[in-house]
Amino acid sequence: MSRQILGVAATFLTSVLLSSTGLAQSTPVEPSFEFFMNEVQPIFLAKRGDNVRCIQCHTRSSGFRLQPLDDHAHFWTEEQSRMNYASARAFTVPGADPLKSRFLTHPLEASAGGDPFHGGGKHFASRSDPEWRIMADWVAGLAERRPASGTVVRIIQTNAAGDNSSIIDPVSNTVVATIDDVEIPHGVTSAPDGSAIYLSNETMHSLDVIDSRTLRVKRRIGLSGRPNNVSITPDGSKVYVAIMEMPGAIDIIDTASLTNIKTVPVDGAIHNVYVTPDGRYAVGGSIQRSMINVIDTRTDEVAWKLEMSSGIRPMTFDTNADGSTKNIYVQLSDFHGFAVVDFATRKEIARIEHPAVEGEVAHLDGLQAAPAHGLGVSPDGKTLWSTSKVYSHAYVHSLPDLKEIGRVFVGQHPEWVTFTPDGKTVYIGAAGDNAAYAVDAASLTVIAKIHTGQTPKRNGTVLMQVD
Repeated sequence: MSRQILGVAATFLTSVLLSSTGLAQSTPVEPSFEFFMNEVQPIFLAKRGDNVRCIQCHTRSSGFRLQPLDDHAHFWTEEQSRMNYASARAFTVPGADPLKSRFLTHPLEASAGGDPFHGGGKHFASRSDPEWRIMADWVAGLAERRPASGTVVRIIQTNAAGDNSSIIDPVSNTVVATIDDVEIPHGVTSAPDGSAIYLSNETMHSLDVIDSRTLRVKRRIGLSGRPNNVSITPDGSKVYVAIMEMPGAIDIIDTASLTNIKTVPVDGAIHNVYVTPDGRYAVGGSIQRSMINVIDTRTDEVAWKLEMSSGIRPMTFDTNADGSTKNIYVQLSDFHGFAVVDFATRKEIARIEHPAVEGEVAHLDGLQAAPAHGLGVSPDGKTLWSTSKVYSHAYVHSLPDLKEIGRVFVGQHPEWVTFTPDGKTVYIGAAGDNAAYAVDAASLTVIAKIHTGQTPKRNGTVLMQVD
């Protein structure tokens, strides 16, 4: 028997023995570029407490070096990402103990196994930090994020005069976390599976995608102008963003590629945009042109328009038995109440004015031509809630007869309305109180006043993934 054959036989027998004893060593998996680009790179841009962002130092580093972003860019190109990948890869030992990779130990606290010193500060206090775990999973060879352990319902209250949004637990009615680093957040929505939160960023003219498990900005998507409200399709495939600049537009964001795929010209700067409950239309309202613009979400073209008597403020919808849109409820500039538009006939069919509240002093300061600025139809479709900044109350009407059935005090300058999925609790942002009011929908009583950030206006009920 030749020496070559004996060598092959010996190698085979050795591999069998190692496998049978559990001593075989698997070949380390090369870290995924796609995972690095989409999940790891956002960590380098994130703001954590009083630390500088990684990109601030590492574009000048002679070791692990990040490519500078192009002018006005919010993220790296693929070519730049590959250069960042190569630089990071040089400081990793794939598949081994994570504490063998300097990429992982350098920003980690020494008490958790990290290096004694990092010139950019210690970003991660422990190895259980969700962002550190993403980086460790990349080094270990995972091709995608680990599955979340579950989801929770949260109320997100954006703080219009601040740089954060408050996350409220509807069980405890307390603020349990904040989303930071989004200055002047406006509209909010979330992915149906709870993986991402979408916030419009008025300062940076971007739609900011928040990782719901780390609460960091994962991506900023550039928009065609200053954004206001946002809305997502029921399947989560597209986010529609109101652009509050003339001559008027609604931007459409593809959530799979995280890109701005279309800017739809409309009639007038858009204050708010809403996807109808059935997902068939995106409805945008213009204050300047007093115009409702309705976009067909199948073609992403304007299907029809309706001019009202004054500027279009918040809107909401109810549905027919088959799920199609029945009415649009509309608050209007300088009108203390709401109008009703029949969606099928495209005509105004009713207008309800809110009466004065006995014993309540009318507040006329800072109304910004919006005495009523918050609307919501309950999940069961039986009631319509409308807020009054003049009288600090929410007016509740039954549907479909539009009879007022009650009122509840909800703080100074109450704004937007959102419900828990079961409809039992209503949350209203009180901009003048820097608080959100939780209201029991059945008894119309306030059950909690929850302190938030500065000037809380728009809010939303979201689903969030948790580790």
